[in-house]
Amino acid sequence: MGQVFSMVRDGLVSLASRMGTDRDKAASVFYTQPILTDEQIIAAYRGSWLPRKIIDIPALDSCRKWRNWQASSDQIGLIEAEERRLNLRGKVLEAATKARLFGGAALFIGSEDGDPARPLGIERIGKDGLKHLTVLTRRQLAAGDIDSDPTSEWYGTPKFYTLTGANGMQVTIHPSRLAIFKGAMTPNEEFGGMSNQAWGESVLAATFDAIKNADSTAANIASLVFEAKIDIVKVPQFSANIGNQAYEDAVLRRYALANTIKGVNGTLILDAEEEYDSKSASLSGLTDILMAFLQIVAGAADIPVTRLLGQSPAGMNATGTADMKNYHDRIQAIQELDYTPAMSRLDECLIRSATGSRDPAIYSTWAPLEQMSEKERADIFKTKAEAARALYGSTQGEEIIPRQALSEALLNAFLEDGSLPGLEAAARAPDRPGDA
Repeated sequence: MGQVFSMVRDGLVSLASRMGTDRDKAASVFYTQPILTDEQIIAAYRGSWLPRKIIDIPALDSCRKWRNWQASSDQIGLIEAEERRLNLRGKVLEAATKARLFGGAALFIGSEDGDPARPLGIERIGKDGLKHLTVLTRRQLAAGDIDSDPTSEWYGTPKFYTLTGANGMQVTIHPSRLAIFKGAMTPNEEFGGMSNQAWGESVLAATFDAIKNADSTAANIASLVFEAKIDIVKVPQFSANIGNQAYEDAVLRRYALANTIKGVNGTLILDAEEEYDSKSASLSGLTDILMAFLQIVAGAADIPVTRLLGQSPAGMNATGTADMKNYHDRIQAIQELDYTPAMSRLDECLIRSATGSRDPAIYSTWAPLEQMSEKERADIFKTKAEAARALYGSTQGEEIIPRQALSEALLNAFLEDGSLPGLEAAARAPDRPGDA
C-alpha cells in the first residue's frame, strides 16, 4: 500500500471545537443571490404586517406632505387643481409603493398627442393636455432593448417598453411617456447583476431573512405562552394498562371530569394514589429577545423602530428625535434624488396642462416632513423680521447693510423656508395700478 500524505493548513485549527475544519459552522456562512418570486413577494406583503410596513411607510412618508409650488397665486391654484384632477399625489404614492414591492413601476403620461410609440412632445401640450395618469408595474411593462449609444439621452435604459393589454394586444410605449420609479438598486450586468437594467428589485430581497427571523421568533414566543403552564398527573400502572381500550376510555372520562370540577370551583379531586404537579415556563427576557430581532428588521429596512412599530421611545430622556431626523433626511434624499428626476417630464406636462403655457419661473420644492406649529413658524418669521429691521439701523448715519441687499437676502430666506408661498412671483410682479 502506498503512503498517505496529509496536508496541514497554516492556520488556526481546533479539532475539539471544529474551528477551521470542514465542519466549522462559521465556514459555512457565505452569501448567495436572493431569489424572490412575485408569488412569494405578494404572499409576504399580504400575509405579514412587517413586510407591508417596510414597503408602505417610506412611500407614504415621501408623499404625505407633498410639494410647495413657487408661482403666482393664480398659477398655484391652477397647478394644484390639475394635480387633484389627475390624482397625481395618489398615483405617485401607488407607483412608489409598487416599485418598492416589485422592483419597479411607472406612471404612463396619457396625453392627446398621438402615438405612444413616438417621443412625447412636451412643447405641444396645451391647456388640459394631460388626459390621465396610469400606474403600471414591471409585471405589466416588458422592457425592450437597452440603448447602448453613449450619446443618447436614454443610454443604459430601454429604447422602448411593451404593454400587453387585456385582449392580448401589445402596445409599444416610448420611455419619454413614462415616469419610471425603481425599487432597490441592482448591480449592472457587467458586475454580475441582472441583464435587464430597466428595473431594480424588491426592497424585501435584502430584508427577507431578518423579517422571517422576527416573525418566527414572535410565533415561537406566542406558542410558548400557551405552553407556559403544564399540569402533570402521575397515575399508578398507567403504562401497563395503556393498551386496554376500556382503560383508556375510563382514564379520559376520569380526567375530563376532574378538569370540569376544577374549572367550576378550582378544586382538583384525585385518588389518594395519584400525584399532581404543575410546571411553569419562565417568560422573562422574551420581550428583550423579540425587540432585538425587531431592531434588526428596523435596521435592515432603514426605518426607526419608533416609526416601524408605532411606539414611543423607551428609556430615560429618550425622545427618538435624532433617529427621526436621520430618517426624514433619508426620505428627503429619496424625494430629491429619485422622485424629482423621475417626475421631471411629467411636471413639465403638468404645468403646461394647468396654465396653458410654461412660465420658466415656476418650480416646486418638497415640503419638509418635520412640520413646525403655527406658533413656531410665526416666532421664526418675527425673529427674522426683527433681525432685518435691526440690521437696517444705522451707526452715525451710515447704513450697516444696504437696504437693497438686505431686502434680497430676506426675500431669499423666506423663499427657502417656504414662509410665504407665492412670494417670489409676487415680488417679481409689476406694481398694480394705484400702488404707491
